[in-house]
Amino acid sequence: MTHEAEYHDAMVALLEMIWGEGFMSPGGEANVARMVDGLDLKDKHLLDIGCGIGGPACILAEKYDAHVTGTDLEPELIKRARGRAADKGFDKQTEFHVVEPGPLTFPDETFDVVMSCGAITQTPDKPGMFRECLRVLKPGGALTCYEWMKSAGDCSEDMQYFFKMEGLTYAMVTLECYGGLIEEAGFVNVTTTDGSKWYRREVRLEYERMKGELYGRTADLIGQKDADHFVENWRAMVVVCEKGEMRQGYCRAVKHS
Repeated sequence: MTHEAEYHDAMVALLEMIWGEGFMSPGGEANVARMVDGLDLKDKHLLDIGCGIGGPACILAEKYDAHVTGTDLEPELIKRARGRAADKGFDKQTEFHVVEPGPLTFPDETFDVVMSCGAITQTPDKPGMFRECLRVLKPGGALTCYEWMKSAGDCSEDMQYFFKMEGLTYAMVTLECYGGLIEEAGFVNVTTTDGSKWYRREVRLEYERMKGELYGRTADLIGQKDADHFVENWRAMVVVCEKGEMRQGYCRAVKHS
Protein backbone atom coordinates (compact mmCIF):
# COMPACT_ATOMS: atom_id res chain seq x y z
CA MET A 1 0.00 0.00 0.00
CA THR A 2 1.47 3.35 -1.06
CA HIS A 3 1.54 6.07 1.58
CA GLU A 4 0.05 9.44 0.66
CA ALA A 5 2.27 12.32 1.78
CA GLU A 6 0.85 14.25 4.73
CA TYR A 7 3.71 16.63 5.54
CA HIS A 8 3.92 19.41 2.95
CA ASP A 9 6.78 21.93 2.91
CA ALA A 10 4.95 24.68 4.78
CA MET A 11 3.85 22.29 7.51
CA VAL A 12 7.41 21.01 8.00
CA ALA A 13 8.72 24.58 8.21
CA LEU A 14 6.02 25.41 10.77
CA LEU A 15 6.88 22.37 12.90
CA GLU A 16 10.56 23.34 12.85
CA MET A 17 9.59 26.85 13.93
CA ILE A 18 7.75 25.42 16.93
CA TRP A 19 9.83 22.37 17.83
CA GLY A 20 13.31 23.29 16.61
CA GLU A 21 15.44 22.88 13.50
CA GLY A 22 15.32 19.31 12.22
CA PHE A 23 12.49 18.20 14.53
CA MET A 24 8.94 17.20 13.69
CA SER A 25 7.94 16.20 17.23
CA PRO A 26 8.19 18.07 20.54
CA GLY A 27 11.11 18.29 22.91
CA GLY A 28 14.02 18.62 20.51
CA GLU A 29 17.42 17.44 21.69
CA ALA A 30 16.22 17.12 25.30
CA ASN A 31 13.60 14.59 24.27
CA VAL A 32 16.19 12.57 22.36
CA ALA A 33 18.27 12.54 25.55
CA ARG A 34 15.30 11.24 27.56
CA MET A 35 14.69 8.48 25.03
CA VAL A 36 18.26 7.15 25.07
CA ASP A 37 19.11 7.86 28.71
CA GLY A 38 21.19 5.00 30.10
CA LEU A 39 21.87 3.38 26.71
CA ASP A 40 25.45 2.99 25.49
CA LEU A 41 25.26 4.13 21.87
CA LYS A 42 28.93 4.63 21.01
CA ASP A 43 29.61 2.84 17.70
CA LYS A 44 26.25 1.06 18.03
CA HIS A 45 23.78 0.67 15.17
CA LEU A 46 20.44 2.37 15.77
CA LEU A 47 17.27 2.25 13.67
CA ASP A 48 15.15 5.42 13.81
CA ILE A 49 11.64 4.51 12.61
CA GLY A 50 9.90 7.61 11.29
CA CYS A 51 13.10 9.68 11.16
CA GLY A 52 11.41 12.69 9.58
CA ILE A 53 13.88 15.35 8.43
CA GLY A 54 16.79 13.93 10.39
CA GLY A 55 17.19 16.13 13.45
CA PRO A 56 17.29 13.28 15.98
CA ALA A 57 19.60 11.18 13.76
CA CYS A 58 22.13 14.01 13.56
CA ILE A 59 22.02 14.50 17.34
CA LEU A 60 22.54 10.77 17.89
CA ALA A 61 25.53 10.79 15.54
CA GLU A 62 27.07 13.96 16.96
CA LYS A 63 26.44 13.61 20.69
CA TYR A 64 26.35 9.83 21.12
CA ASP A 65 28.67 8.52 18.34
CA ALA A 66 25.92 6.22 17.06
CA HIS A 67 25.54 4.89 13.53
CA VAL A 68 21.95 5.71 12.59
CA THR A 69 19.68 4.25 9.93
CA GLY A 70 16.57 6.36 9.48
CA THR A 71 13.39 5.30 7.69
CA ASP A 72 10.31 7.24 6.70
CA LEU A 73 7.32 6.83 4.41
CA GLU A 74 7.71 10.20 2.67
CA PRO A 75 10.47 10.71 0.06
CA GLU A 76 10.67 14.46 0.56
CA LEU A 77 11.37 14.02 4.27
CA ILE A 78 14.13 11.51 3.52
CA LYS A 79 15.64 13.92 0.98
CA ARG A 80 15.75 16.62 3.65
CA ALA A 81 17.25 14.22 6.20
CA ARG A 82 20.05 13.22 3.82
CA GLY A 83 20.77 16.85 3.05
CA ARG A 84 20.85 17.79 6.73
CA ALA A 85 23.24 14.96 7.59
CA ALA A 86 25.53 15.85 4.67
CA ASP A 87 25.57 19.54 5.58
CA LYS A 88 26.52 18.68 9.16
CA GLY A 89 29.17 16.16 8.16
CA PHE A 90 27.36 13.07 9.45
CA ASP A 91 26.65 11.38 6.11
CA LYS A 92 29.13 8.60 6.93
CA GLN A 93 27.42 7.89 10.27
CA THR A 94 23.88 8.04 8.93
CA GLU A 95 21.79 6.59 6.15
CA PHE A 96 18.17 7.22 5.29
CA HIS A 97 15.66 5.08 3.40
CA VAL A 98 12.17 5.59 2.02
CA VAL A 99 10.03 2.63 3.05
CA GLU A 100 6.50 1.39 2.48
CA PRO A 101 4.07 0.56 5.30
CA GLY A 102 4.50 -3.02 6.49
CA PRO A 103 7.40 -5.29 7.46
CA LEU A 104 10.85 -3.77 7.91
CA THR A 105 13.27 -4.45 5.08
CA PHE A 106 16.31 -5.27 7.24
CA PRO A 107 17.77 -8.68 8.06
CA ASP A 108 17.28 -10.32 11.44
CA GLU A 109 19.45 -9.03 14.31
CA THR A 110 20.76 -5.96 12.49
CA PHE A 111 20.46 -3.24 15.16
CA ASP A 112 21.52 -2.64 18.75
CA VAL A 113 18.71 -0.13 19.37
CA VAL A 114 15.39 0.61 17.68
CA MET A 115 13.72 3.94 18.45
CA SER A 116 10.53 5.65 17.37
CA CYS A 117 9.46 9.19 18.14
CA GLY A 118 5.85 9.52 17.09
CA ALA A 119 5.83 7.13 14.12
CA ILE A 120 4.11 4.21 15.84
CA THR A 121 1.41 6.67 16.92
CA GLN A 122 0.42 6.63 13.25
CA THR A 123 0.87 2.87 12.71
CA PRO A 124 -2.39 0.88 12.79
CA ASP A 125 -0.70 -2.56 13.00
CA LYS A 126 1.21 -2.01 16.22
CA PRO A 127 1.54 -5.74 17.08
CA GLY A 128 3.12 -6.37 13.67
CA MET A 129 5.46 -3.40 14.04
CA PHE A 130 6.63 -4.52 17.49
CA ARG A 131 7.29 -8.04 16.20
CA GLU A 132 9.37 -6.52 13.42
CA CYS A 133 11.29 -4.38 15.91
CA LEU A 134 12.06 -7.51 17.92
CA ARG A 135 13.17 -9.36 14.78
CA VAL A 136 15.68 -6.72 13.63
CA LEU A 137 17.17 -6.21 17.11
CA LYS A 138 20.23 -8.10 18.22
CA PRO A 139 19.87 -10.20 21.39
CA GLY A 140 20.01 -7.83 24.36
CA GLY A 141 19.09 -4.88 22.13
CA ALA A 142 16.74 -2.14 23.29
CA LEU A 143 13.51 -0.64 21.98
CA THR A 144 12.78 2.94 23.04
CA CYS A 145 9.70 4.93 22.03
CA TYR A 146 8.03 8.27 22.62
CA GLU A 147 4.47 8.31 21.34
CA TRP A 148 1.20 10.22 21.56
CA MET A 149 -1.51 8.15 23.20
CA LYS A 150 -5.11 8.39 24.35
CA SER A 151 -6.97 7.85 27.57
CA ALA A 152 -9.26 4.86 28.01
CA GLY A 153 -12.64 4.83 26.32
CA ASP A 154 -14.02 6.29 23.11
CA CYS A 155 -12.65 9.53 21.73
CA SER A 156 -14.68 12.60 22.69
CA GLU A 157 -15.92 15.25 20.30
CA ASP A 158 -12.95 17.38 21.37
CA MET A 159 -10.55 14.61 20.34
CA GLN A 160 -12.36 14.05 17.04
CA TYR A 161 -12.15 17.78 16.36
CA PHE A 162 -8.41 17.74 17.08
CA PHE A 163 -7.94 14.87 14.62
CA LYS A 164 -9.88 16.84 12.01
CA MET A 165 -7.76 19.95 12.53
CA GLU A 166 -4.51 17.94 12.42
CA GLY A 167 -5.40 16.20 9.17
CA LEU A 168 -2.97 13.39 9.99
CA THR A 169 -3.48 9.66 10.33
CA TYR A 170 -3.59 8.61 13.99
CA ALA A 171 -4.03 5.16 15.50
CA MET A 172 -3.74 5.96 19.20
CA VAL A 173 -4.00 3.44 22.02
CA THR A 174 -3.59 3.83 25.76
CA LEU A 175 -0.17 3.74 27.40
CA GLU A 176 -1.16 0.54 29.18
CA CYS A 177 -2.21 -1.10 25.90
CA TYR A 178 0.99 0.07 24.22
CA GLY A 179 3.17 -1.55 26.88
CA GLY A 180 1.09 -4.72 26.75
CA LEU A 181 1.49 -5.02 22.98
CA ILE A 182 5.26 -4.69 23.31
CA GLU A 183 5.30 -7.47 25.91
CA GLU A 184 3.06 -9.68 23.77
CA ALA A 185 5.50 -9.24 20.87
CA GLY A 186 8.15 -11.01 22.95
CA PHE A 187 10.08 -8.19 24.63
CA VAL A 188 11.17 -8.36 28.26
CA ASN A 189 11.79 -5.68 30.91
CA VAL A 190 9.01 -3.53 29.49
CA THR A 191 8.62 -0.17 31.24
CA THR A 192 6.18 2.65 30.50
CA THR A 193 6.33 6.24 31.74
CA ASP A 194 3.58 8.81 31.41
CA GLY A 195 5.10 12.06 30.09
CA SER A 196 1.80 13.91 29.82
CA LYS A 197 2.53 16.42 32.59
CA TRP A 198 5.64 17.64 30.76
CA TYR A 199 3.91 18.15 27.42
CA ARG A 200 0.79 19.60 28.99
CA ARG A 201 2.94 22.57 30.04
CA GLU A 202 4.77 22.68 26.70
CA VAL A 203 1.68 22.64 24.49
CA ARG A 204 0.17 25.61 26.35
CA LEU A 205 3.41 27.58 25.81
CA GLU A 206 3.48 26.55 22.15
CA TYR A 207 -0.08 27.76 21.68
CA GLU A 208 0.65 31.12 23.30
CA ARG A 209 3.70 31.57 21.04
CA MET A 210 1.75 30.56 17.92
CA LYS A 211 -1.00 33.13 18.45
CA GLY A 212 1.55 35.71 19.65
CA GLU A 213 5.19 36.10 18.67
CA LEU A 214 5.14 33.43 15.93
CA TYR A 215 1.90 34.47 14.27
CA GLY A 216 3.40 36.99 11.87
CA ARG A 217 6.12 34.60 10.72
CA THR A 218 3.56 31.83 10.31
CA ALA A 219 1.25 34.03 8.24
CA ASP A 220 4.17 35.09 6.04
CA LEU A 221 5.12 31.46 5.56
CA ILE A 222 1.75 29.89 4.82
CA GLY A 223 -0.75 32.74 4.53
CA GLN A 224 -3.20 34.09 7.09
CA LYS A 225 -5.93 31.51 6.45
CA ASP A 226 -3.61 28.55 7.07
CA ALA A 227 -1.93 30.37 9.98
CA ASP A 228 -5.33 30.76 11.63
CA HIS A 229 -5.98 27.06 11.00
CA PHE A 230 -2.78 26.02 12.78
CA VAL A 231 -3.45 28.33 15.72
CA GLU A 232 -6.88 26.69 16.07
CA ASN A 233 -5.23 23.28 15.64
CA TRP A 234 -2.94 24.00 18.61
CA ARG A 235 -5.84 25.32 20.67
CA ALA A 236 -7.65 22.02 20.03
CA MET A 237 -4.53 20.13 21.09
CA VAL A 238 -4.29 22.18 24.30
CA VAL A 239 -7.88 21.18 25.12
CA VAL A 240 -7.34 17.42 24.76
CA CYS A 241 -3.98 17.52 26.55
CA GLU A 242 -5.26 19.56 29.48
CA LYS A 243 -8.32 17.29 29.76
CA GLY A 244 -5.93 14.34 30.00
CA GLU A 245 -7.54 12.71 26.99
CA MET A 246 -4.39 12.88 24.90
CA ARG A 247 -1.33 11.60 26.68
CA GLN A 248 2.35 11.33 25.91
CA GLY A 249 4.21 8.17 26.85
CA TYR A 250 7.69 6.70 26.92
CA CYS A 251 8.28 2.97 26.57
CA ARG A 252 11.48 0.98 26.95
CA ALA A 253 11.98 -2.75 26.43
CA VAL A 254 14.71 -5.31 25.77
CA LYS A 255 15.10 -8.29 23.46
CA HIS A 256 16.01 -11.36 25.48
CA SER A 257 19.73 -12.10 25.12
